[in-house]
Amino acid sequence: MTTDTHRTIEAVWRIESARLIASLARMLRDVGLAEELAQDALVVALEQWPQSGVPDNPGAWLMTTAKHRAIDRLRRSKLLERKHVQLMHELESEQEQQVSAVETSLDDPIGDDLLRLMFTACHPVLTVEARVALTLRLLGGLTTEEIARAFLVSDSTIAQRIVRAKRSLAKAEVPFEVPRGDELAARLSSVLGVIYLVFNEGYSATAGDDWMRPGLCEEALRLGRVLAGLMPREPEVHGLVALMEIQASRSKARVRPTGEPVLLLEQNRAQWDRLLIGRGLLALERAEKLGGAGGPYALQAAIAACHARALTADATDWARIATLYATLAQLAPSPVVELNRAVALSMAFGPAAGLALVDTLTTEPSLANYHLLPTVRGDLLTKLGRFDEAHVEFERAAALTQNMRERELLQERARVCAAKPAI
Repeated sequence: MTTDTHRTIEAVWRIESARLIASLARMLRDVGLAEELAQDALVVALEQWPQSGVPDNPGAWLMTTAKHRAIDRLRRSKLLERKHVQLMHELESEQEQQVSAVETSLDDPIGDDLLRLMFTACHPVLTVEARVALTLRLLGGLTTEEIARAFLVSDSTIAQRIVRAKRSLAKAEVPFEVPRGDELAARLSSVLGVIYLVFNEGYSATAGDDWMRPGLCEEALRLGRVLAGLMPREPEVHGLVALMEIQASRSKARVRPTGEPVLLLEQNRAQWDRLLIGRGLLALERAEKLGGAGGPYALQAAIAACHARALTADATDWARIATLYATLAQLAPSPVVELNRAVALSMAFGPAAGLALVDTLTTEPSLANYHLLPTVRGDLLTKLGRFDEAHVEFERAAALTQNMRERELLQERARVCAAKPAI
């Protein structure tokens, strides 16, 4: 019974923790204290529910318990100075309300509190690594150990990032609010960037023994869907959701039962999730109707849609993909975008066309340790029959990647090239 109750508590925490922390942070104006009080409520649940049973509305129970703790904390810390009197009155007033009123508020659609928490956790005052850790902790309900395991770093590293992030937010006196006007676009970009970074780490793990970490993909997709519900008029939010939905649709086809990666053109498209593709195309349509067809995430989603609509690899509209990458390169210039455009050019117009662009990127400093540059160059050289050169490129790519599965794939491709005579 106790084990079942603990599992229930864990599930409730994953669902309710973000809303709980967001509500407390709004009242207390302190994200760190809000999380601490929410955790206190969780500890009480772990102590009491195995004996008393799970409440009919566990989320309301946690919220009420956390608010009681907030009042007690304020009293103990003697924060009844003039500037805190109003807050104390608000908390005590809420404490006296009927539990049913709390339940009603919890059953309402997700409100502004959660949106404020997203913008706070992803504030540019924090490093990208800190934003990711804090977002997964506060909005995903993941433990320090789970985040550390997902990113293959020590528990202490993640714990330090989270502690420092809270301190930085407090020191900078970051307001618990959604920015307005011109500031909104910049801050929204940070939120979207964090969510997509989490997704990408799950989709193509940068290090470790696994090609993918599906849990991170699922968490990023969940956060993206929540954000789309909170900001339905922002086209780039729908563009990001569209991109993640379509990319996630390929997950089952990307990995063999034994764990080896399967490249895009070799995937069994019958294994692609048509429901996720449908959701992605619908999100892309929403972005376009809101005037966001030219946004960076919407453009990437449009590229992913070209693949999703092609029932076979040969049916892919590579010329359109190359055009979309060219548009993306103008909007957000990047050597990585150019590398992707080179792949599209090679598929649409032949490997020589792609190699010509790739060769212009070999002196780009930002790609010096980027394993996909020699990977792409090795692939194009192979198609041109220049196996000796391709062998060197695949060996170099294998040495650069930190992902074991990807390294094995690249080493195998290098061996194949070494075994072939030059043309």
